[in-house]
Amino acid sequence: MELPQFETLALDYEQHVATVWLNRPDKANAMNAPMWAELQSCFEWLDAEAGVRVVILAAKGKQFCAGLDLALFADLVPSGDIDPARASEELRLLILRLQKNLSAIEQCRKPVLAAVHGVCVGGGVDLIACCDMRYASEEAVFSIKEIDVGMAADVGSLQRLPHIIPPGIVRELAYTGRNVNAAEAYEIGLVNRAYATQQALMEDVGNIARDIAAKSPISIRGVKQALLYARDHTVEDSLNNIATWNAGMLSQRDIMAAISAGSDAPEFDD
Repeated sequence: MELPQFETLALDYEQHVATVWLNRPDKANAMNAPMWAELQSCFEWLDAEAGVRVVILAAKGKQFCAGLDLALFADLVPSGDIDPARASEELRLLILRLQKNLSAIEQCRKPVLAAVHGVCVGGGVDLIACCDMRYASEEAVFSIKEIDVGMAADVGSLQRLPHIIPPGIVRELAYTGRNVNAAEAYEIGLVNRAYATQQALMEDVGNIARDIAAKSPISIRGVKQALLYARDHTVEDSLNNIATWNAGMLSQRDIMAAISAGSDAPEFDD
């Protein structure tokens, strides 16, 4: 498998598990314009690559993500003698583009596990909110920081977090911008587990990813599709959706492979 190359990301692959690394360690992995675009390109590639069954999202350096690169703020302020209506339209289109960049993570059919260490603020929280699961080392710090720079978070935190943690907690964090440490993040359900060290974090998240990768890939994709659909639809609609999915994509080959394997690990096609 030939892995794509990126300016702001690094990509590894082993045993059906791809690891996407935020790779601007000298900038605390702040999200500049190339990184936003590359995140979408990367996760669209991961979605399409049959050999990839699970994705880990992690970061190089001492921090996970310091949020939006300050250079991008220049794009939020209209320059020159521009009509206010047209300036507002340009800003709206920019925000929609950034939303789409991150939504590619959620729309990737493969489970995405975020492994967070150090600072994860602003856009970093938007980023991990798109993932299926989140894990952290004990020194990790989370913050919906946009309120402290005079704006409302607009690329996903306020829309996705109420489906992950209690809505009242989301409101408190969004209104105050306060820091949440790893212990509290675990307590409120933002992360599945917290680990003493970054090494322990990466080792265990790797184990979880490999465990998922050993399951039937089409069944895992069905589970993710069903869970995302259920989040935004009624129970009745969601039951109809999974009935339709299994009617069309229940794999007899995978079921027989799982049954005949017995105590051995079954092997599945990608």
